[in-house]
Amino acid sequence: MAAAIEFREVSLKTAEGRVLLDRVHLSLEEGTTTAVLGRSGSGKTTLLRLVNRMLDPTDGTVFIRGMECEQHDVITLRRGIGYVIQETGLFPHFTVARNVGLVPELNGKRLPKEKVGGLLDQVGLDAEKFAERYPHQLSGGQRQRVGLARALAAGPSLLLMDEPFGALDPLTRAEMQDMLRDLLNRLKKTVLIVTHDLDEALYLASRIVLLEEGRVVTDVAAEDFLRSEIPAVKAYAEAFHRGQKDLRQEQR
Repeated sequence: MAAAIEFREVSLKTAEGRVLLDRVHLSLEEGTTTAVLGRSGSGKTTLLRLVNRMLDPTDGTVFIRGMECEQHDVITLRRGIGYVIQETGLFPHFTVARNVGLVPELNGKRLPKEKVGGLLDQVGLDAEKFAERYPHQLSGGQRQRVGLARALAAGPSLLLMDEPFGALDPLTRAEMQDMLRDLLNRLKKTVLIVTHDLDEALYLASRIVLLEEGRVVTDVAAEDFLRSEIPAVKAYAEAFHRGQKDLRQEQR
């Protein structure tokens, strides 16, 4: 069976010759969640944007279920992929209900009220309470839930998430992670999530990829990431858990 998403020797360079991605080879199996880690500028979001053709590689090929990405109609491709970003991208003059149903509406299919309610319920929002509100009447976590519901509205099998919870406070972020993990366990989507948060990656993903200067440093099962002896992986893990390390030393 073809992978849900495959990057085959993919590179991307700017017109000035700067290398953003360098011969990336990755394969995402159907129904799995893959987290991409790396410092700012390592190529994480660039990699994500190749999947829905917001960017095209300068070398190599991206495949969606065995078909070259460039062979897909770009509009149809994008409307068939769920996309969640940090600031949600909700339309401020649309109600929650219309924001959720936007992609099906663009495809010529208006979602019935019951379907919108079901989507809001999936992400932990009471439709009777929230459907007719506007984005400015919601908290950051609530807006992020609406953004996720919108990404799921057209029933995509692929879900791209770019730092979806990065702007949230730690407690709200933890609640969103719990909700998302439960949701993904039930829906069996293929998910590619970009994050700086190692704990988030370990909690949500079945595989973790670490990028450094546009190259894949490691691509391993999540449970094997912290056991890696690769210097860049060890450095990333140690940098993320510095506070815990200092606390352990103080308690001795």
